[in-house]
Amino acid sequence: MPEAASSAMAEAPLLSDEPDLSTFENKSGLAEDMKFLASMPELCDVTFLVGDTREPVCAVKAVLAARSRVFHKMLYQAPSPQRKKEPPPKENKLRLFLKRSSEPLLNLQNAAQQPQSNQHHTLIIEEFEPDVFRQLIEYIHTGCVTLQPRTLLGVMNAADYYGLDELRRACAGFVQCCINVDTVCALLASAERYIQYKCTKSLVQKVLEFVDEHGNEVLNLGSFTLLPQHVVRLILARDELRADEFTKFQAALMWGKKYCDSNPNTPLKDVIGNFLEYIQFHKIPANVLMREVHPLGLVPYSIIMNALAYQADPTSVDPAKLSPNRVRRSGQGRSMSVQSSLDPYGSNTTLSSSGSSEMVSSEGGGIKHSSN
Repeated sequence: MPEAASSAMAEAPLLSDEPDLSTFENKSGLAEDMKFLASMPELCDVTFLVGDTREPVCAVKAVLAARSRVFHKMLYQAPSPQRKKEPPPKENKLRLFLKRSSEPLLNLQNAAQQPQSNQHHTLIIEEFEPDVFRQLIEYIHTGCVTLQPRTLLGVMNAADYYGLDELRRACAGFVQCCINVDTVCALLASAERYIQYKCTKSLVQKVLEFVDEHGNEVLNLGSFTLLPQHVVRLILARDELRADEFTKFQAALMWGKKYCDSNPNTPLKDVIGNFLEYIQFHKIPANVLMREVHPLGLVPYSIIMNALAYQADPTSVDPAKLSPNRVRRSGQGRSMSVQSSLDPYGSNTTLSSSGSSEMVSSEGGGIKHSSN
């Protein structure tokens, strides 16, 4: 008997290591089925018309309401119009009896007239782009989404807007690994649409800090020409930008040529003139100034002469004539950041300069990442 007891005790640990077969999970299968559900309009009960093009995105109201309190309020708690309360009229006992006896019939008639909760809803979403909103709906239904640099800023702000904190934190964590030379311009371009949202500020600040560290590489990118003019000015004006002055001039020239291709009636010299104040020509070697810059006829002769005179004798030229705007800004001790030119709820917003930046902590999430 003692031997049998000891052998039974020896086998006990082996039994505890065996998997629990009483519980079966198929989360991947569920996610695929829910993704299929959201892709079939006939199985959905709400359609969102998204963006300027009013692109339809279908979903299931119950799933949205269960996952987001914002959607729950939007879909199931529509405010009813306020009405003035009037004092009830005085009724005699006979009329009161007749009213009570007819209440069951009236209730049935009112129930038939009220809209059914399972009717199909159609709502317009103007705040976000179709690709962004479609990724949001996919995450709500399946718990999984592939983050991409092109739509990252929109998805992060949409997650914050609809109260999906896990997705927002995952986007903030993905920022750290998706900012690179290939994606930096796409991230800055997408910021223009979502500048009024608070998550945009911190992401753009991180992108600009990356641009500062890799200035020459970023300015030579073909995608740099796709940035709005004020964003190009913002980058060139940064005191922290690590790029030589001739590279800055070439970037401005490349952007100007691209702009003139789309606006042939605008002279290239006028376009380049918007960027000259951010380029310190006296730091460009004299032979490069005379061989590469002056023959183009885009930079005023006085700027070229002042730059050459400064290189020959720095005391012979007033520094204010070299780069007057930069001298005026140098005492402010600020770095270029991003903010809205109007109130946070305004529609006419742009990137501009600010002395402060709001940072978001980066945390990981159970979200798939993509570098495409």
